Order: sequence, then C-alpha cells, then structure tokens
Amino acid sequence: MTPHLCNPPQMLFLLRTLFWILALHFFPRSRATLQLEIEALRHQVAVLHRNNPTRPRLNAWDRSLWVLLRSTLPSWKQALVIVKPETVVGWHRKGFRLLWRFKCRQKKAGRPLIPLETRELIRKISRENPNWGVPRIQGELKMLGIKVSDATVRKYRVRVAKPSSQSWKTFLANHSKEIRAVDFFVLPTFRFKLLFCFVVLSHDRRKILHTAVTTHPTAQWTAQQVTEAFPWDTAPTYLLRDNDKIYGEVYRKRLDSMGIQDKKTALRSPWQNPYVERVIGSIRRECFNHIIPINERHARQVLKEYAIYYNESRTHLSLNKDSPEGRRKQTPYNGNVISIPVLGGLHHLYERHAA
Repeated sequence: MTPHLCNPPQMLFLLRTLFWILALHFFPRSRATLQLEIEALRHQVAVLHRNNPTRPRLNAWDRSLWVLLRSTLPSWKQALVIVKPETVVGWHRKGFRLLWRFKCRQKKAGRPLIPLETRELIRKISRENPNWGVPRIQGELKMLGIKVSDATVRKYRVRVAKPSSQSWKTFLANHSKEIRAVDFFVLPTFRFKLLFCFVVLSHDRRKILHTAVTTHPTAQWTAQQVTEAFPWDTAPTYLLRDNDKIYGEVYRKRLDSMGIQDKKTALRSPWQNPYVERVIGSIRRECFNHIIPINERHARQVLKEYAIYYNESRTHLSLNKDSPEGRRKQTPYNGNVISIPVLGGLHHLYERHAA
C-alpha cells in the first residue's frame, strides 16, 4: 500500500471526524467531543490492525487526521495511545513550515518570455525587409502597440549579411522648422540614359515635400519646382543647397521674390547639407538600388510612391520611431497584424485589422 494514498477506511474515518467537528456547533458539545474521542480510538485500532502492533506506521493521512484532532479536540492527549503527544505537535509544526515554504516559494528567475506571436512577427519583419536594422524593426513594432527592447529584437531577428550603415550628425539644431533643403541626384534608366531627380526636404520632420524628375534640368525648371514645392504662404525662411551651377540667376531671383534666403554650402562639403543627402541615400538604398526605371514617367511614378511611403509609414530614429507625418499607434485590441506590400513587395507596411 502506498503511504501517501488514502484508502476507503481512512477516508471514512476522515469524513466522520470532519462531520463531528462541524457538529460541535450544532449538537451538544459533550456529545460531539465524545464521538470525536471514539473516532480517534477507532482510528488507532485500525492502524494497529493494518500494521505491526509493536511498531505502528502512520502515513500522511493519519498524521493529518491527528493534527486536525489536536486543533479541535480538547482531550486529544488522553485519546492518543500509539504515539507520543510531542510527535503530533512535531507533525503540526512540520505542516506549518511546509505551508509557508509553499507560500514563500521563489518564483522563476529571469526576464519573462516574449510571446511566441511577437517572436514570429520579429522574424517575419526582418525576413521580409533584409535592409532594416534593429531600430527600424523596433519602431515598426512600437507603431503596432508592441513594446520590446533593442536586445529582444536583436535576439530574435533573422540575421542577414549586409553592410553596416554609418551614423551621421546634424550641424544645424536651431530654427529647423524654418529650414528646407534641396538637392539633385542622377538616376540611370533601363536604356542607360541619365535622369536628374530633384528632392525638396523639410528639416524639422524629415518630410519629403516635393519630388520631380527630368532629363534636362535648367535653372528655369528648378525655379519652377521650388514654386510648386512652396505654394501660397508656405515658403520657408532658409533654403539650403549645394554649389551646383544649375542654381543660376533665374533660381536666385525666384527665391528673392518668394522671400526665401538662399543658403549654399561650402565647396565639396556635402556633410553641410546632411538631411537631404541622407534622404537621397535612403531613396537609393531602399528603392532605386532594387528598381531600374524604364523611362522618365516610370521613375517619377516610383519616386512619388516611395515619397508617400517615406512620409506616412516609414519610422525614423530621429523622430522617436515615428514617421514624418505621424502614425497612429495601435494596440493588440485593434486586431491581428497584417502586412501591406509597398513598391511591389520591396517594403511592407504593418497594421492591425479586425478579423
């Protein structure tokens, strides 16, 4: 017989004992006490019958029964024969220690586990966007209402071989809301023709305000693009540009008529116009390094689509993991996470949608 299991006779003794303990509140106390003493004696006789009478062995249920009798039966010592009263007191203290050891048990050490859904989502984002680093993935998760640390993203993301991106510093911190920057970059087409792409950027939110593509850039065309980028009373105080000869007399006169101060960088110093240089680098790395434009119209369409994704969805480290136009933060209550392909699947936008 296993000592920790309660056989039917033991269960019967235990049930009768519990009944007469409850009967102390309803029956005459002397009668209930007498019945408890009888049950105690019966239990001891049953123990002697099932074990060696010279050395009886009590299991856990027998000890629990006597601990219960000690707490409720005043004359439990007189009814006890097979063991000493000190032994029952020791059982009671041992049970008390086990109870508090269970209550004060040490919980599992270490940080809590990340949910499986979050781990799979990190792997999915890093797999679908191999050019994204840890801050970009963490910013995308933040927009989805999932708060994780850089170490967690670094641990669960899929490792891909790619060159490390260099950090950059700003040289203008004050009055960024009044500063805009312009620049050109060259783009080869499918037929090896060169296209000139024009980008206008806002310094405060890193927002792309205007893009244009042409095969023959002139000062007149550039001035017209500035007019389209700043309609009505949206003209900034300063407009930063490099020393390209395309910014000729017509361009400077147009800026003077709009009340914009023309600010040019030093010769061979692209670091003095870092924001727009950074955006052009992002456009190349994230878009045109993977897409070959067929003609001017195709390049204009792709650049416009990327500018929309850049302004509305792409998270930025300098904007506290937010997009230039600001994204609405979502919580897990908004539904499951779905991926929306951008630029034919080159990038993906992640949002929560109810099922």
